[in-house]
Amino acid sequence: MGMFINKKLLKKFDYPFLLIVTLIVGIGLLTISSATHVNRPENSYHYVKMQVLWFVLGLIAMMVVISFDYRILGKFAKVIYVGNILMLLSVFFIGKRVMGAQRWINLGALSIQPSELAKIAIIITLAKHLEVKKGKLENIKDLIPIFIHIGVPMLLIMKQPDLGTSLVFMAILFGMLFMAGIGYRVLFGMMAVGVLSIPVLWNFLEDYQKNRILVFLNPNMDPLGSGYHVIQSMIAIGSGRLVGKGIFKGTQNQLDFLPEQHTDFIFSVLGEELGFVGGFVLLFLFFLLVMRGLHLASQSKDVFGMLIIIGVISMFTFHILVNIGMTMGIMPVTGLPLPFMSYGGSSMLTNMIAVGLVLNVGMRRHKILF
Repeated sequence: MGMFINKKLLKKFDYPFLLIVTLIVGIGLLTISSATHVNRPENSYHYVKMQVLWFVLGLIAMMVVISFDYRILGKFAKVIYVGNILMLLSVFFIGKRVMGAQRWINLGALSIQPSELAKIAIIITLAKHLEVKKGKLENIKDLIPIFIHIGVPMLLIMKQPDLGTSLVFMAILFGMLFMAGIGYRVLFGMMAVGVLSIPVLWNFLEDYQKNRILVFLNPNMDPLGSGYHVIQSMIAIGSGRLVGKGIFKGTQNQLDFLPEQHTDFIFSVLGEELGFVGGFVLLFLFFLLVMRGLHLASQSKDVFGMLIIIGVISMFTFHILVNIGMTMGIMPVTGLPLPFMSYGGSSMLTNMIAVGLVLNVGMRRHKILF
């Protein structure tokens, strides 16, 4: 790592943050191995090997990110924003369609999902935008440029369609606006408008998206169709009880009752095979990750750095709450992966770049902001 950054900065490198991430990735690899072991005997470790490959690529990307001062990103915020929009537009021309959604771009043997990388671009560019606006967010009029800033990429992602990722953008926006000093009246006003606009937004949802929400309210309305995932997931987690059935021994998982067990429903596998204890350990690690991130944000030398970390932590927190919530039937199924746990190259790469941003700001911290 020393070849990327000078030794003085290495002394401020936050090893606990990276250690927590590595422990979560380790648990994820074990769970992915179990989730893909029985059903794919001829290729039982393919997903584990690919996840390791993406983690290594993510570590390399992380080291590149921490090798330069994060404030340079602020100077190129406009370029990053335009590049992000072009990347999202390219999906409609050269992207491949999978299960009715056009979200991926082929790069030879690998595929990337631009909407995942768009999260990083939005965190950086929104942080720069809000740094300039800090202290000047007193009314809705002040927020119009910010809504446009985040609204354009959101609409492009919803068009793919990918409602889950577009909701992540909203979580990032609210987290960063709150820390940028937005007035409480404006914040609650935004929330009220959001709630009141639900009936209008309902008409813009695809049929399968409406179905997911209805099934969330009552999974048994379609137990063999839209509600199947959630019902099987709740059975799996509930049957794990205190210590679980043992790794590679979960019946819902190993007998293939549980769909998408190595991606969206990875927590269900963990809950069934390692029980409440395994779930608690994972949630505790996520809690430590969030708290450590907030600690580093509080010590950032400037508003731009603080907002970058808040954006990353908001992204992680939303993913964690929604993903685990949907496996337990207390959140609608959105297709959001569980950070560092769910199988997926674009997700892992994006998360490791985000980790790099947090560490970058942390290494160059000096004064307390809040």
